[in-house]
Amino acid sequence: MKKNENVDFEVVSSFGKEWKSFNQSSLPGDEHESQFNDYFDVFPWDKISQNSVGFDAGCGSGRWAVLVAPRVKTLHCIDPSDAIKVAKKNLKNLSNCFFHQSTISNLPFADASMDFGYSLGVLHHVPDTEQALQDCVEKLKIGAPFLIYLYYAFDNQPFWYVWIWRLSDLVRRVIWRLPHKAKLFFCGLISTFVYWPLARLAYVIELMGLSIHSWPLSSYRNQSFYFMRTDALDRFGTKLEQRFTKKEIENMMIKSGLIGIKFSVHTPFYCAVGYKG
Repeated sequence: MKKNENVDFEVVSSFGKEWKSFNQSSLPGDEHESQFNDYFDVFPWDKISQNSVGFDAGCGSGRWAVLVAPRVKTLHCIDPSDAIKVAKKNLKNLSNCFFHQSTISNLPFADASMDFGYSLGVLHHVPDTEQALQDCVEKLKIGAPFLIYLYYAFDNQPFWYVWIWRLSDLVRRVIWRLPHKAKLFFCGLISTFVYWPLARLAYVIELMGLSIHSWPLSSYRNQSFYFMRTDALDRFGTKLEQRFTKKEIENMMIKSGLIGIKFSVHTPFYCAVGYKG
């Protein structure tokens, strides 16, 4: 039975255009692999084999799927937007990838049928994040791992850091309403005059042996400008953005039926894995 769609179609359309604009073909290979290792830091690869079947909920351009698929038997790539066409192109040499233009509310496979799953940077753009997580978990077999990345609510940062974000969020609330080409222009300016300078200063500060934990955009200090442009559009070009504390994420995971929850201790915050109980 088809469930009610837990989706904002303006957000879906926006991300479809984003991944067409930044299909990740210009992302340096070593940087791509480094990012993958950061996001999958807590993922239990020892529990995954060449016989495993899993899914990527919100695959976008397929940037994670291209590194996951060679390790497993089958990978189902799901995205409700036209980005699924970009993923098909990027993953055309991987015969074990299957593509579904579908919302997370109606994942196209049976309950309790998947050996693993992951959703990175997606569920905070869904109206009901907890329900979306539950929809993912119900597709897992008992004991199967699920990896999630959600925007964090700066609960490990000082109060002034939160106020800087609130100011930036006012900018987002203006930019997301613009036509796509205008979004590209203004997000390009942000990546040039905000992301790049702050990230490079963080790099220098780290070289000096000083802490960069609360330095804005320090997580981009080793990233390419291409990646910064992608993330600036992701951050400022979307209508719907939700943020959660570590405790809120843990509670959602528990309510969704996940146990044995483990959080990554470094950026990006927060990546966490749990197992269907």
